[in-house]
Amino acid sequence: MKTQRPWPWVEITPKGERALRGGHPWVYEGEVTALEGCRDGELCDVFSNKRRYLGTGFYNSASLLRVRVISRNANDLFDEAFWARRVRYAVDYRFAVMGPDVSACRLIFGEADLFPGLTVDRFGDILVAEVQSLGIDNMRGVLFPLIMEALREKGAPVRGIYERSEGGLRQKEGMEQRSGFFPLPGMDMPQDAAAEITENGVRYHVDVAAGQKTGFFLDQKYNRRAAAALANGRKVLDCFTHTGSFALNCALRGAASVYCVDASQEALDMAARNAQLNGVLDKLTFEKADALKWLPQQVEKREKYDLVILDPPAFAKARRDTANARRGYQEINMRGMQLVNRGGFLATASCSHNMPRALLEQALLEASLEAGVQLKLVEGRGQSPDHPVLLGVPETEYLKFYIFQVV
Repeated sequence: MKTQRPWPWVEITPKGERALRGGHPWVYEGEVTALEGCRDGELCDVFSNKRRYLGTGFYNSASLLRVRVISRNANDLFDEAFWARRVRYAVDYRFAVMGPDVSACRLIFGEADLFPGLTVDRFGDILVAEVQSLGIDNMRGVLFPLIMEALREKGAPVRGIYERSEGGLRQKEGMEQRSGFFPLPGMDMPQDAAAEITENGVRYHVDVAAGQKTGFFLDQKYNRRAAAALANGRKVLDCFTHTGSFALNCALRGAASVYCVDASQEALDMAARNAQLNGVLDKLTFEKADALKWLPQQVEKREKYDLVILDPPAFAKARRDTANARRGYQEINMRGMQLVNRGGFLATASCSHNMPRALLEQALLEASLEAGVQLKLVEGRGQSPDHPVLLGVPETEYLKFYIFQVV
């Protein structure tokens, strides 16, 4: 089969073969045993050491992820029709599972949609794309117009795609940093990168050019709604509030007050702007502080709240960080529990895929023992369905979210 196919090829170890056959799409550097004709950013076939076809993917000699597999079908041709089908699958899925919330959602979620290293978020009439792999980077001129066309077919045209292809991963892939509107054939370049979205009935200003990642964190959409369902009449603390999304959901669901803490003044300014947009600025108080230091200070002051929300950044960005991250989650949650009135509620999240549920739950249990409280699970949740989890690819399941009653 290898000599009959037109693409370059790599052969891989039995360990790599087991991973691919188990559903994982990556071939690591140390798993390649032989190769022929492979060029960075282009497609190659992957074979076992017994020359069995395992899939086809993008090759990059500069990356630890030597091949990112995009198909296991030996009949795929990888022409524009192939990519158009792949785009339609992703867009059709969002329109099916998100309903009216599709106006602000993740349209493409990397490996979970078989677009390795590609993220595309929709914020009303603007799309934001983040490209973190060389193969997809080379395909932008094909993929971006196909995405726009798929949305037009759904009656949801947008005015532009803003690219936020930045960060250390691009450097590791041998790519330069890039940001700005992508020039699309037959379309004028948008004059601004601002959008307004509505999520759970909350209105937000979104600055896709200056905000973190793609401008707004969409994955907590339904977790915000779940936490806010407990906010009516309660005194709420929202730590790591960012642009105020949990806080605003709580305020609009009847919270008596919401205290918002974040280390970024820019984020707090946007949270205040969003609060004013929703007519709840009088319910929110903002403080610029490092929540990791601020929480123990409030425990010493014997402050108490009826609902404490903890949504920290990822503590475990690599597997080697897991032990320290576990201690970090245990510490902040122990402090958060100490700030909850007995019978009140704790909503807590981890966005680290290197922190598995079992380990996080053990950290939460130990935190409760240190705090001298017990936790009654209200519900355990994950990321919203526009960030689908692909079985066999644990990296696609990263967000864990829990609501507990503290007793």
